[in-house]
Amino acid sequence: MTEITNATFAPFEDKMTKVISHLKEDFNTIRAGRANPKVLDKIAVEYYGTMTPINQIANVQVPEARLMTITPFDPSVLKGIEKAIQISDLGINPMNDGKIIRLSFPALTEDRRKDLTKTVAKHGEEAKIAVRNIRRDALDYLKSLEKKKEISEDILKDSENTVQKLTDKYISDIDKLIAEKDKELLVV
Repeated sequence: MTEITNATFAPFEDKMTKVISHLKEDFNTIRAGRANPKVLDKIAVEYYGTMTPINQIANVQVPEARLMTITPFDPSVLKGIEKAIQISDLGINPMNDGKIIRLSFPALTEDRRKDLTKTVAKHGEEAKIAVRNIRRDALDYLKSLEKKKEISEDILKDSENTVQKLTDKYISDIDKLIAEKDKELLVV
């Protein structure tokens, strides 16, 4: 008989924790009216034939709450950065003075805020689906142990309850993150 301990559930809980971390990173890239360098994390520029994140080829600073400056280490990539920002879904038009790019973050319109809350909900739902898939994997693993007669039916039931409690905890955490981000977006 195999003994079911916390170590049995650790790999599944670790995966659920990674889902939460990934969701937080996704939420950081959604702009909330204030300048935040994280909004540039998913924007890449072609630099010597390689798609490179902006923060690796330029110095990004936030001198004011609604202003961000991007100073490339190599001035020849300035146009590329400008173009990458224009075609991104940031919704900001970069101002290029030949040496530096300025991004002015306007206050979000009510429609844009509502669109962003829909994006937040979509990311949250994707995270919940990922957590439920991890739950399914854990239950499949436990059922395979029971099928091989390595654990009893009672232990299987107890383990299923433990997995469900873990899932409920992480789903609740995701709901809290969604609520926090929505609150941040809707504050005028």
